[in-house]
Amino acid sequence: MLKRFHHSFDEVGTDEAGRGCLAGPVTAAALILPEHFMNSLLNDSKQLSETKRELLKPIIEESALCYGVAHIYPEEIDKINILNASILAMHKAIDQLIGNLKFIIVDGNRFKPYKMVPYECIVKGDGKYMSIAAASVLAKTHRDAYMVRLHEEFPMYNWKKNKGYPTQEHREAIRKYGITKYHRKSFRQLPEQLTLKL
Repeated sequence: MLKRFHHSFDEVGTDEAGRGCLAGPVTAAALILPEHFMNSLLNDSKQLSETKRELLKPIIEESALCYGVAHIYPEEIDKINILNASILAMHKAIDQLIGNLKFIIVDGNRFKPYKMVPYECIVKGDGKYMSIAAASVLAKTHRDAYMVRLHEEFPMYNWKKNKGYPTQEHREAIRKYGITKYHRKSFRQLPEQLTLKL
């Protein structure tokens, strides 16, 4: 059963999606849920099917007191590395929130201070706290929608199915067609590669 982190004030939950992908952005969401928000579907966010995530997305967006979603694109990821890009995406998502931010809870174990707002990193936080679980749903659904749009441009990689993750099919397509402008050049695109021929 997911819980709230603190009852005494509005908590911002934030999470990202797409860290391990070979292509596309890393996407973060941040939000503040109303105090009595409950949704039984959200209770096991890690186990959610795509259908359930898509069902939850409009419910979360309509229920949240405010939310923000931000993409950091491959060019930037290659420049600053994926960890920094993930944290930057979370900061940019939090930038979009309105109101007095009192506390941030972050999924995972790494974060950088956001302004003067106190924060806590929670490993597997999306399985423990409602606001992180809701943020993880928004990050994932927004990123998936973006990858489906990119799929139209480069259907041979089947991003609408693998969303840029390193599936066998995605890697076979890279082997056959090379990489696109949406691939992360700093990532090891193929298991056997030592350096990427650019």
